[in-house]
Order: sequence, then structure tokens, then C-alpha cells
Amino acid sequence: MTLAAPGPPPASDFSSARPAAWLMALLFSLILAICTGPGLLDAQPRSHPFGGSPSRVRVVGGDHRCEGRVEVQQDGKWGTVCDDGWDKNDAAVVCRELGCGAVKRAISGTSFGPLTQEDQKIFIQEFKCSGMEESLSQCEREDFFDCTHEEDAGVVCGFPQTVRLVDGPKPCQGRVEVKHQGEWGSVCKASWSFAAAKVVCRQLGCGRAILTRKCCNKATQGQGPIWLRKASCSGKEISLQDCPSGVWEKSNCTHDDDMWVECEDPFELQLVGGDDRCSGRLEVLHKGEWGTVCDDGWGEEADQVVCRQLSCGDPLSPSAKFRRRFGPGVGRIWLDDVACSGKERSLEQCPHRFWGQHDCSHTEDVAVVCAE
Repeated sequence: MTLAAPGPPPASDFSSARPAAWLMALLFSLILAICTGPGLLDAQPRSHPFGGSPSRVRVVGGDHRCEGRVEVQQDGKWGTVCDDGWDKNDAAVVCRELGCGAVKRAISGTSFGPLTQEDQKIFIQEFKCSGMEESLSQCEREDFFDCTHEEDAGVVCGFPQTVRLVDGPKPCQGRVEVKHQGEWGSVCKASWSFAAAKVVCRQLGCGRAILTRKCCNKATQGQGPIWLRKASCSGKEISLQDCPSGVWEKSNCTHDDDMWVECEDPFELQLVGGDDRCSGRLEVLHKGEWGTVCDDGWGEEADQVVCRQLSCGDPLSPSAKFRRRFGPGVGRIWLDDVACSGKERSLEQCPHRFWGQHDCSHTEDVAVVCAE
């Protein structure tokens, strides 16, 4: 915007003009020209902290409330965050603001479903957090200017620890303890079920529940309080807190009634033999040993699950001839007849035969190629 400063009055009128008024008009015009210069009124600085009230934050599309696609709220609407510069420092702030555990991963892309609606806005191009802030509102940001929903930022945070397995031979085996009012205590058999054991295994990031039973000998019995809860878990809940229940209270049980749970080890997978971590022969970890997966029943839906679990983008689903380039594996064949719907968050959630049961050879090993 260009404003011409008013000129002096014509000579014929100068004698009647008031010099003070003319000078004030000139000064006002100069100030207005400066304030309305390019971008100073119609644009905010590209990099700045949140102004006004802090934006709210949430994560959606994950397996629990502490993982998913990051969304922030502005003017009553939820929008996503672009993954430009997105790293563990930014993700750590999200985890802290949500009251979750420590950050595990900073995620980019379309790892979390359902996919973002095309008309949902992207509010932030980039956050610039040090990792020490209490909320994203304290971080500097760069407003959105060029990004797509295929670049949405996400996080995986640890789940707040309110349950644990102790005194077992492995991290995913042991006596069940729950935290109530800041104090850890055992769980009595009167309030326990195998469905609750399944929830514990899921909450701890372990594999499937194998068994639950009463324990323990004197060496592994609990020493603290025994908490009783009338929990009615279906086995599908993300955490024990999600199970319909009454309030926690101290019970009349003894430590002879403490409950023990055993879960399979955490499910891990990898692609080997390719040019990068997102292509190659599929291997899964079970009982501390890597083994392959037979291609009986394998389809594009299973490819989708593997690529999503590895945060490797969309599957390319190449021909069988191309997949064979990664070569056969050696050792165990762990899984067969894997039947995924494509919506599972982990390959472990797909129906399959029992571990180690198959009618395959290594010439039938599954290979997967993802876009990233």
C-alpha cells in the first residue's frame, strides 16, 4: 500500500493554514505508511511461539491414547501437524503434555488410521521444541504453508506404568502388581481372570497371554498391600483402567492368593536382504530366535500391516518373481496361514497357525517391499 504524504497548502492559502495541524497530518501519514508496509499488518512472523491461549493437543489412530497422529486445536477445530523437522524433541513434549510415558518414536506419514479426511486442515508446518517444554504451546512453530496429509506427524509414547510383572524370569512373566494411590500392590485371585491377563500383556507391550495362575512361593510372594478390584475385562481393552470395575480397595486375601501372568515375548519383525530396512525377506522374532513366514494365505492386506508396523509407507506388492530376489531364509519358519484384514496394527493380531506349525519350505518365505 502506497500513501502519498500531503503536500503543503498552496501559497495563496499558506497564510491561513495552521502549521501545527499540517505537521500532525504529515506525521500521521508517515506512521500509517510504515505500519501498512508489505506484510506487517496482514502477516505474522513465520517463526513464533503460540500466541493467546495455548492450543490443545491430542493423538488419534493409535492402539492407545499415547500413540497416534498428532493433532492440535485452533479456534475450536482440530488440524494436523506437518512432519517438517519433526523429531524426538517435539514428540517428547507431546508425550509429556498428554501425561504419557517417555517418547519411543517420532513418526511421519500415514502410519495411523483411519486416514485423515482430505478437508481437515494442516495447521502447523514445523515445531521447534527443545524437548524440555511442558506443552507444545511453549515451543516455537512455523505456520503451515506447504504440506500434505501424507506428511502428518505422529508419536509413540510409553504408556503410564500402572501395572507390572515382577519376580519373574523374563520381563513379560511374573507376579501381577498394580499401582493405586501411588503404592504398588498384588492382585488377589478373587478379582482376576484370563481376560484380565490378556489386557495386562497388551498394556505392557508384550506378546499374547499364555497363562495366569495363583502363585507364589515365599521367595516371590508380594510384601505390600493386596488390592482387590471387581474388574470385568473382555480381554480387548487397551489397559486395566479401561475395564468396567468398581473402586480399588484393600482385600482380605493373603499373599498365597497373589496372581501370576505369563505373556509371550514382545512381537518384533524385520525385513532382511533388501537395499534398506523397508524391503526384504520377512522375519519375526519368537522366543529369542528370528524365523521366516510362509506365504500360504499371504496377500496384499498382510503387506499393508507389515509396512504400517515398520513405518515404511504403503506396500508396493511386487510380483512373486521380484520377491524371490531376496532369497530363502534359514532356520525356523515361525508363521503360516497368516490371514490379515489389512486393518491390524501388528502382524501378531492377524489370525495364524500356532507358532512353529507349518507345512512349508524356505522356498515359500514371504518377502515384502514398502514404498519408503
